[in-house]
Amino acid sequence: MNDFNTDLFDRAVKFAVDAHRGRERKGKGYPYILHPMEAATIVASLTPDPEMMAAAVLHDTVEDTGVTLGQIREQFGERVARLVQFETCPLPKSASWRDRRQAQVDLLASADRDCKTVALGDKLSNLRTIAADYRLTGDKLWQRFKAPNGKKDIAWYYRLLADVLSDLASTPPYQEFVQLLDKTFGELTACGNPEQ
Repeated sequence: MNDFNTDLFDRAVKFAVDAHRGRERKGKGYPYILHPMEAATIVASLTPDPEMMAAAVLHDTVEDTGVTLGQIREQFGERVARLVQFETCPLPKSASWRDRRQAQVDLLASADRDCKTVALGDKLSNLRTIAADYRLTGDKLWQRFKAPNGKKDIAWYYRLLADVLSDLASTPPYQEFVQLLDKTFGELTACGNPEQ
């Protein structure tokens, strides 16, 4: 008999599936929920903590759907809500692309290791998709983003993330993150500046 308890994670998956129902991963033609599931899988490779895996699968529900942090807290507890909060941009969607990304990086810079682990699951999943799409489409990819300076802005953001998530540098997911970053944007020559 297997006594491995997946109740919290199972509930989080169902909640996330319902919240993201009908949404497509931007330009991909597949259900959005596959991204949070991949983020949770990455987190699970680093920890068996069910609250961290639940937060990973829920990480976009507040920012991208009608779900509130209060609902996450009520359904999944204070810790899961706090982990999700660190994945939610503190600025309104009306703020500029760059300001929103800087605010997210600043928030993560003050986060503990658990929050950064959940963030790494999300950001590595995103970077895997970017790297794969870049190999297929080249520079046309950057038109898909709202970043005003395309590839240059995306590189800036992901380099900042690499810096703030460096507490996890000894982990395979972080190492993959940095490798994908270098392959996609060029070797790092100075903090935040890819080779031109």
